[in-house]
Amino acid sequence: MRMRHSSWALCLVIFAHCCWGADFETSSEAETDSVLRLDSTDLIYHGIISETENTVEVSPVIRTKPGVKVCKYKITHNYHGTAPFEIRLKSNSTGEAEIVATETVNCEHRQHYKFDFAAVGCDGQVSKSGTIKVTVEDVNEYEPYFVGTSYVITVDEKRLYEKIVQVEADDDDCSPNYGDICKYEILTPDQPFIVDAEGNIKNTEALDWNKNRNHILSVVAYDCGMKRSKPVLVNIRVNHLCKPAWNVLHERVEYIPGSGKQSIFQSAALDLCDVTCDIEKITTTVTMNTEHIGKGCDRDTYSEKSQRKLCGTSDKSIDLLPSLQEGGAWTSNLPLDEGRESDQIYAFDGETNGIIIPKETLDHNLTNQFSIAMWMKHDSSSGSAKEHILCNSDDHKMNRHHYSLFVRNCRLIFLHRREYSASELNTFRAAEWRWKIPEVCDGQWHHYVLNADLPKIKLFIDGHEYKASEKNPEVIDDWPLHPAADIDTRLVVGACWEGSETKLNQYLKGYLGGVSVVVGKTETPAVISCLHACKENLDFSDLEDIESGSAVSFNSQLSQITLSGHSLEHFTKELHNVSYVNHRQFPTPGHRTIKLATDIR
Repeated sequence: MRMRHSSWALCLVIFAHCCWGADFETSSEAETDSVLRLDSTDLIYHGIISETENTVEVSPVIRTKPGVKVCKYKITHNYHGTAPFEIRLKSNSTGEAEIVATETVNCEHRQHYKFDFAAVGCDGQVSKSGTIKVTVEDVNEYEPYFVGTSYVITVDEKRLYEKIVQVEADDDDCSPNYGDICKYEILTPDQPFIVDAEGNIKNTEALDWNKNRNHILSVVAYDCGMKRSKPVLVNIRVNHLCKPAWNVLHERVEYIPGSGKQSIFQSAALDLCDVTCDIEKITTTVTMNTEHIGKGCDRDTYSEKSQRKLCGTSDKSIDLLPSLQEGGAWTSNLPLDEGRESDQIYAFDGETNGIIIPKETLDHNLTNQFSIAMWMKHDSSSGSAKEHILCNSDDHKMNRHHYSLFVRNCRLIFLHRREYSASELNTFRAAEWRWKIPEVCDGQWHHYVLNADLPKIKLFIDGHEYKASEKNPEVIDDWPLHPAADIDTRLVVGACWEGSETKLNQYLKGYLGGVSVVVGKTETPAVISCLHACKENLDFSDLEDIESGSAVSFNSQLSQITLSGHSLEHFTKELHNVSYVNHRQFPTPGHRTIKLATDIR
């Protein structure tokens, strides 16, 4: 009996010991989780609620860490006014809760709410506050509406318009998905009109007053959710009138090289549609368009080198892109336009063909006085990429640009960093000039000259000095370059050399010709004007016989003539004296468009 009792007693002791150990572990865990905390690392929550719902979809789910029972939640702080929400407890043990709207939310009234909230434990504890940002999702509840109640416009017959009228619709929904207008439509069938996504209406064929004097269109708008508006009426009236015009104008005039001046309007007559009022003044402007010929007109009678010599340019001028015949072996792989008399026009593809200029061609130190000249044709297809025309940079180890001329965001930019000097180490001076000019990206040939007498730089475009303003060019100051031992420079046309990578980068996409540099002096305005001069122009035959009260004037390129007078008879005679002449032995073949614009008062 004793042995059995002892055995049973030992068993009780072991059992009691095991139970005590379990009680100890439970006690320790409860002590660790006795603080009420939200179950989110950063206490940041995001909520979305539709205008048609009242429950907010919250991420992450609102709950507390285990250990303390939750009896409720409370909003502790509102940002930017009261938030129409309450937090409802779903589970005491997990602290899970949901946010519901106490009133209908309206995205058009307010799209975003932000407030702080905390959990309140049944033992009175209050957790640290969490922050929730609630976004109200738009519902396509509003249909578009037109700003105008109707549209009435009068147009002339026998004309095609780029835009006749623009209708405009709006939408009161708050989001771009439903509040923006994405489409317009003409409901009226069999009408010679179309409308684009911006509401611009234009005709697809010339209107005829004899067939239809009025076109009434029913137009609707769609928001981006494709909800349609009520139609608006657009009344397009066709105007029938006789417009004064020049008659007996030849559509095509043949020009024979070497024939001198040739009249363009020899038989022209002005029809005034039986106007009975007295004519006070007649003004006509004759304009010749040659932008598609060569570098903007026939000016290429000589090579660039010969042209510079004829214009009296400095004998220090260095051609960076000479032809093979003139010793430019480094240009042999560049695509070019081999005109019969013209200098070379080089094509740069924006990807592969930058040209490294031999070191002996040009001393890389431009000094403080220099000129850079070039012909360039460039469009906007490259966007914000940096495209180098000329770049002098470190030949190895580093990528410092000592000076460069490049295009970026349709701006012509010249960079000139001062070399290291102990005396000017902390001196801040002009280092970059940024000209915002339309010529850089218009896809036409232009002649550019930079005349530098540092720290001042003048830009000449097509023979004329660019008139600088307070903010154009934008001038950026910079420090001198830091010292670097055993670094030489490499000069490149059409790209820039990256010394640390030992490769070319930032290629130019466009056309160049006549890229030259003068070091130690600048070109004169007279020389620059001569370099741009055309070899074809408009002319006026008898300036000595102009009638009293009449006037004839030319633009600087002789591509435009303006005539004015008071007598129709004398004025017509003067127009007959307008002629075209091309001084080249072999003119560039092709058409030249002549425009005639007349104003009668």
